[in-house]
Amino acid sequence: MIRLEKIDKYFGGQRVLNSVDLQLAQGNVTALIGPSGSGKSTLLRCVNLLEIPESGSLELGDQRMKFSPDHKPSRDEVLTIRRRTGMVFQNFQLFPHLTVRQNVMEGLLTVQKWDKDRARVRADELLDKVGIAHKADAWPSTLSGGQQQRVAIARALAPSPEVLLCDEPTSALDPGLAAEVVDVLKQLATEGMTMLMATHDLRLAATIARDVVFLNNGVVVEAGPSRNVFMEPREPETERFVSTLTHSLPEAWTESGGAKKP
Repeated sequence: MIRLEKIDKYFGGQRVLNSVDLQLAQGNVTALIGPSGSGKSTLLRCVNLLEIPESGSLELGDQRMKFSPDHKPSRDEVLTIRRRTGMVFQNFQLFPHLTVRQNVMEGLLTVQKWDKDRARVRADELLDKVGIAHKADAWPSTLSGGQQQRVAIARALAPSPEVLLCDEPTSALDPGLAAEVVDVLKQLATEGMTMLMATHDLRLAATIARDVVFLNNGVVVEAGPSRNVFMEPREPETERFVSTLTHSLPEAWTESGGAKKP
């Protein structure tokens, strides 16, 4: 479904991603974990080309592109990739001058060129799906953080993307509001939505993700099924990083390797 190979990314003279490989199967949920500054968000943003790698390759479904210092993807190539992905940002990024419903409709109207009635039906379906239909006519400023993030998820789902990218989806929320968002993401995972999320919330990763990729200093230190990475890490660096989770949740896993519901 998604394959990144030998991805290098620099900001100025600093190398923030170092020959990173990543594969994500259709219907799978993968979590990118690691300390702040490890490259999680940058890698996520390379998938939908909000950041353009200096070298490497990206494969999304039947579309493949290579990157090099003397070759950048065209605008059409970038837009094609972005139309196949949905993005959920850390700080919601809702349009303050639009109602909740209008926020979800906006991309369908301006990018997909849907007619207004069809876009409205789709928006209302998704707002109901994320449990926020009763706020359809509200302004974003009147919503809690958890409600705003659920609207952002609905907006990202509106064009039926092949993969949902989540950049620290709960980090701006207190635990009570974060639980609202986790419930929505769990439901999407149950329904087979392909997701890639960058998160520092190890409990979120353990609850939802089937696979985990641990990054540090722009390098993939360890990757594999979430149970293995959290409970039987191969690398001492991984073990130190995940110790806060494994010490507090020693029974978090079933014998088959899946996460129990919290």
